[in-house]
Amino acid sequence: MPAHLAPETYPPNFSTAFPHVAQNGVANTEKDRPNMEKDHPVYEDLGAGRGMTDDIFDETYREKTGPKPATVYVWRNIILMGLLHLAALYAIFIIPATKFATLLWGFVYLIISGLGITAGAHRLWSHRSYKASLPLRIGLAIANSMAFQNDIYEWSRDHRAHHKFSETDADPHNASRGFFFSHVGWLLVRKHPDVIEKGKKLDLSDLEADKVVMFQRRYYKISLVILCFFLPTFVPWYFWGETFWNSFLVAAILRYAIILNGTWLVNSAAHIYGNRPYDQRINPRENRLVVFAAFGEGFHNYHHTFPFDYSTSEFGWRWNLTTTFINLMCYLGLASDCKRVDKATVLARKIRTGDGSHKTG
Repeated sequence: MPAHLAPETYPPNFSTAFPHVAQNGVANTEKDRPNMEKDHPVYEDLGAGRGMTDDIFDETYREKTGPKPATVYVWRNIILMGLLHLAALYAIFIIPATKFATLLWGFVYLIISGLGITAGAHRLWSHRSYKASLPLRIGLAIANSMAFQNDIYEWSRDHRAHHKFSETDADPHNASRGFFFSHVGWLLVRKHPDVIEKGKKLDLSDLEADKVVMFQRRYYKISLVILCFFLPTFVPWYFWGETFWNSFLVAAILRYAIILNGTWLVNSAAHIYGNRPYDQRINPRENRLVVFAAFGEGFHNYHHTFPFDYSTSEFGWRWNLTTTFINLMCYLGLASDCKRVDKATVLARKIRTGDGSHKTG
């Protein structure tokens, strides 16, 4: 195996036994964890090696007592999301009248834009689970704008808050509020005050120091108009004579709706439906549908147990398009320093806290 493909693994005597939270918002800690483990050099490297630790659950957080704040609807978002999905539904019915080249173009565009979220905003910038060269970071930033799910800085901030305060009021898409809220409802209402308060306290200095991230943030609005809507519409219409409406509705709108819902399923279905082989005390689950829909992001119980693992799964590239892409980038010399958990550590964790639902890969 080439040196740049060799993942950085953590030894069997190290246990990533972080505290997590139950659905009722009460923090759980592993009392049987040896005190000496906290002083283990690899434990410290979870932060030092990546330059951040804000994706590790904060056991000190407690939800405020008293009545919950009133729900404030964002009607602009409600109307736009409603129109988007109505248009996407209509686009399904015009697929038979759409040229094959347009369908292929839309599919390729979907894959690239999806990787801008999974390999870019998620595994690279939110978790620092691997390192990417400047050309790869630029490419992933472009792909991220193609996906239009907020700029990298904001997406990563919200995702770190999701991990640090998972299933609490400070979690932007708190799944304990139900499937609809964690899927799309959180985008249709004002954020809970704790989401805003805790989000402002996260250390985002690594993102602020990344010129690619800040450049994309500065020009995000114009980039999303061009890359998410104009380009996927223009290419089929101009180059092979597709009708404007077929180009716009299928290659732009339907593709965009699919990417959105694939990402949202990680927040909703993967927190409610599935097994918990690594930590049965937390809500995130292993969900095969989400594995497929979100390019390998459905191994969610594993991911919340080992958030620093670049593969988000113990199975490596298998059923994991994003991991396959990152491995390819490593092979080409564009990515390196992939963080990984060794099998012995994974097995030890499954025996101690898992639900016994499947074997180690």
